Amino acid sequence: MFQGASSLSLDAKGRLSVPTRHRDVLNALAAGQLTITKHPHGCLMIFPRPEWEKFSARIAALPMSAQWWKRIFLGNAMDVELDSTGRVLISPELRAAAGITKESVLLGMGNSFELWDKATYDAQEAQAMQGDMPDVFKDFSF
Repeated sequence: MFQGASSLSLDAKGRLSVPTRHRDVLNALAAGQLTITKHPHGCLMIFPRPEWEKFSARIAALPMSAQWWKRIFLGNAMDVELDSTGRVLISPELRAAAGITKESVLLGMGNSFELWDKATYDAQEAQAMQGDMPDVFKDFSF
């Protein structure tokens, strides 16, 4: 289970250093093999390969009416591996799609991660905090 937020900087080649607290799990769970694709909210999703295989099978099974979403998720997916120092290369195409230049936020989202441009994430989080909570939280106690 991946959780927590990490502020990270991509290096000049577009590599992201995965936080050490996640590396051992990723190596054990997926032999360091990950898949990165677009998220409809403007960030990137990063999956350990076994989780990607489950997700991509669900997407591939969608009807023809979802063909554009299949293209977005499956057509933009890139397989990567953790290098010996725990870094992954984020392709220029995916970095551009999410507006990630250097400063980013990596969020653990359970069985996967989201990678956001830091300024975009901060702005969207602030906007969400100013709005009303979704109805699904009405009976939720904190």
